Amino acid sequence: MNSFSKYIKGYASGIKSLLIGMRTSMKVFLQPNVTEQYPENRHTTLHIPERHRAKLVMIHDEENHHHCIACGLCQMACPNGTIKVISETREDEEGKKKKVLVKYEYNLGSCMFCELCVNACPHGAIKFTNDFENAVFEKEKLLLTLNNEGSSLAPKK
Repeated sequence: MNSFSKYIKGYASGIKSLLIGMRTSMKVFLQPNVTEQYPENRHTTLHIPERHRAKLVMIHDEENHHHCIACGLCQMACPNGTIKVISETREDEEGKKKKVLVKYEYNLGSCMFCELCVNACPHGAIKFTNDFENAVFEKEKLLLTLNNEGSSLAPKK
């Protein structure tokens, strides 16, 4: 008799779990669809939060000036080595030697979007945008130069 009562209890437990699963399935089945057609509606209903980190950019003003002083703190803060700051030392009119940014390279393919580089920048020269469509077929297209052609350091105010 003991084994028969175990069998009935096991059978009842199985039926109970089956009914719970069926209830969950029917609840989801009867909900309205929330699928969004991504490529067609990306500019109308797709909302990307402002805090989303997708791509690093160097901020330039209308006169093609940036605020990067080529200190290299962002390069040192980057755990993956995705940033490479190429600079050279030049003399100004007063005879003082200054570091000048030549090229700011950024590898989007190996970036882990931790924002340590942005936090390390003392002048706020770089920031993350929320442009999330960065898929490419060739890996070389993920190597970006962030400083614009002919850009220079913004004059002190």
